[in-house]
Amino acid sequence: MPENGNNTRKPWIDPDDAPEWSDAVFDRAEIRDGAKLVRPASGTLTRRGRPRLENPKRQVTVRLDHDIIETLRSSGPGWQGRMNAILRLALKG
Repeated sequence: MPENGNNTRKPWIDPDDAPEWSDAVFDRAEIRDGAKLVRPASGTLTRRGRPRLENPKRQVTVRLDHDIIETLRSSGPGWQGRMNAILRLALKG
């Protein structure tokens, strides 16, 4: 039987090669006095994903007629955003 050539072991990384901590990292760090939490950590060490929106969209469940959904879906990708725009126009009257 042939030997499996995939090495699943992670390479060793020398902890002495880690980058130095900046003032920004320390500003976000948790502060404790013994077992007592003085200030919780804020944020993460790395930024991931999109920035948070001031007014993010919310997911809701709504029941619509079949023909309305099919008409919007047939317009292609982005149909939910177009539905949002149509509702916004309707609210402005």
